[in-house]
Amino acid sequence: MSKVFFSVTLSLDGFIAPEERPGEEGKKRWFAQWGELQKYVFRQRFFREKLKIGEGGETGEDNRILEGVFRRTGVTIIGKRMFDAGEHSWPEEAPFETPVFVVTKQVRDPWERKGGTTFYFVNDGIESALERARAVAGDRDIRIGGGGHTILAYLNAGLIDEFSIGLSPVFFGTGTRLFERVDETKIGLEIESVVGSPLVTHLNYKVRKL
Repeated sequence: MSKVFFSVTLSLDGFIAPEERPGEEGKKRWFAQWGELQKYVFRQRFFREKLKIGEGGETGEDNRILEGVFRRTGVTIIGKRMFDAGEHSWPEEAPFETPVFVVTKQVRDPWERKGGTTFYFVNDGIESALERARAVAGDRDIRIGGGGHTILAYLNAGLIDEFSIGLSPVFFGTGTRLFERVDETKIGLEIESVVGSPLVTHLNYKVRKL
């Protein structure tokens, strides 16, 4: 059976995104902070080629890990807020190349994009989205792509099998915490591996129910 996992980059103080602030200066600061968080990702050849943002790039362990996440993913599940943000910023060839199930209250027909990505809108909860994802994942895994609220909902429901964190050496102070209101009474963790590089530390965990 397909494994359910998430893979995110996290600041050293536990945030997956900086605080949103009003105005143009607020937006500039947000993108600057987010860029520092994701700096290692933008340096990797696989990512640069996949998003068509330029030639070159690093080909070491960080690159191998990013490519591995992409290759293992047969279906992605995201929340409505992440979809809303990406709908206007993703390229015409959306970067998933898989079916994507959007957990939302919105009723909407599937949205097909070039490159193999089709978005399906699920109106009856995270379990239903996961059931539909399992039906089409084949022998690949199911990634909970975000945002933080959606990841936490699956984690607290006991539906995550494993996850990986790219721990980036930055502080945000405020923003979107990944594990805000996690139900620690239901979730136990086992460390599977720790991989370091000059830019980020990759932490890999197996989830067990308590």
